[in-house]
Amino acid sequence: MELLDRIKLNAKKYNMRIVLPEGYEERNIRAADMAIAEGLAQIILIGDPLEIASHAAQLGLKNLSKATIINPKAHEKKGHYIDMMVELRKNKGMTKEEASRLIEDPLYLGVMMIKNGDADGEVSGADHSTGDVVRPAFHYVKTAPGISVVSGAFIMILPDKKFGEDGVLIFADGAVHPNPTDRELAEIAVATAHTARAIGGFEPKIALLSFSTKGSAQHELVDKVINATRIAHEMAPDLMIDGELQGDAALIEAIGQKKAPGSKIAGHANVLIFPDLNSGNIAYKLVQRLANAEAIGPILQGMAAPINDLSRGCSVSDIVSMIAITSNQAAARK
Repeated sequence: MELLDRIKLNAKKYNMRIVLPEGYEERNIRAADMAIAEGLAQIILIGDPLEIASHAAQLGLKNLSKATIINPKAHEKKGHYIDMMVELRKNKGMTKEEASRLIEDPLYLGVMMIKNGDADGEVSGADHSTGDVVRPAFHYVKTAPGISVVSGAFIMILPDKKFGEDGVLIFADGAVHPNPTDRELAEIAVATAHTARAIGGFEPKIALLSFSTKGSAQHELVDKVINATRIAHEMAPDLMIDGELQGDAALIEAIGQKKAPGSKIAGHANVLIFPDLNSGNIAYKLVQRLANAEAIGPILQGMAAPINDLSRGCSVSDIVSMIAITSNQAAARK
């Protein structure tokens, strides 16, 4: 079974509550209809109910009657969410007036629903920047315990099945953090391990990448990766992690055995942690284009609850896939 098919099958089993804050946007409405038809999640759309109903009728959609539709201007929990926002951000000077304004913003309403336990995850970003999506999440949902940084993972599905986990590799960070410290890089490695288990369905073998393998070069950039590997071991001693490794040593068994003899990861890695956003973003795009790989993501990781950011150029099927992925993340959290 293909990975995305397995992700969708699991989503059907878990039946999580996924909120789509951009309920006014056509791609989101179409994706909600498809997700309901496929039974991927309990869908919550934020938007004007009459506007959504009008869009659904014009588009010939038949399943949105099964969605929960929340009007951001008027709903029964509006006052409760306002009080929560004031309480949670009172040390930052949050006033009731400001909270009353913010709660009508669908992105803030979505995260408050998650914070209050009324939704399990969120998918947004088709009509908003990453900053717009992540800011409310940082303020109210916050990061997972022991994690201070949000990162973006890409699931890379390669035609050549000899790499990674039967052709599946996870790259991080390819989307969010430009230049992580050694501690942050370790946190990204640990967060990506959770993604491998929750979404990939396999046990992670994590390589922290560098232009050096086991001391073949000396530089402060290499030291960062070495330190990150040590910190990651301390954070999660049960994980299979090794570094610093060059890309070929991480992926090709003969080279791994030669450059890093005795390593359980060298030549067998299925999770690649890049030292900075430059290398991670360039690598996933090169592999996508030159190796004809399918790139699924970015999958935001490190949050206390799954909140995923779409590309503003995303397709309806991209949103449907991300709903299924977010459902898998939410189930793993529970």
